[in-house]
Amino acid sequence: MRRYPLPLLAVLTLLLLSGCYTGTRPPRIGTPAPDFILKDADRTVKLSDYRGQVVVLNFWASWCPPCVEETPSLVKMEDRLKGKGVVVLGVSEDADEAAYRRFLDRYNMNPNIVTVRDPSAKTKALFGTVLIPESFVIDRTGVVRRKFVSSVDWTSPEVIEFLTKL
Repeated sequence: MRRYPLPLLAVLTLLLLSGCYTGTRPPRIGTPAPDFILKDADRTVKLSDYRGQVVVLNFWASWCPPCVEETPSLVKMEDRLKGKGVVVLGVSEDADEAAYRRFLDRYNMNPNIVTVRDPSAKTKALFGTVLIPESFVIDRTGVVRRKFVSSVDWTSPEVIEFLTKL
């Protein structure tokens, strides 16, 4: 087996990782959000139906520790800002419907947050999302303005200020 010096491995790793993202901002920022329709056992959700509101499109799953971590602040933020035209749209990739429902009950997501199950993860792929949680902030005209990767404190002053200024 050929052994490579540690600095060379570090450089190669850095090059590989930098190939994952080039540019100064994530793809989709400043472009219209792709519209979608999702239907599960409880509801049908069409993204364009939320035009005129700020949408926090949150991709998550019940088995994801960072999703569990951020959910309480997501629920609080939505409750605090719903009167200001901010809505959270949660898209779960849970295959297990019972686990999905337990999560909704445990974190008081219904009726506070509009959620829909997408076990095929087609919507997630439409947005180019590979990790969860990932969230896209979509302005009132349907344009993606920001992307958050991993757990976020949705009640932080910076996030609240950003959402209320859209």
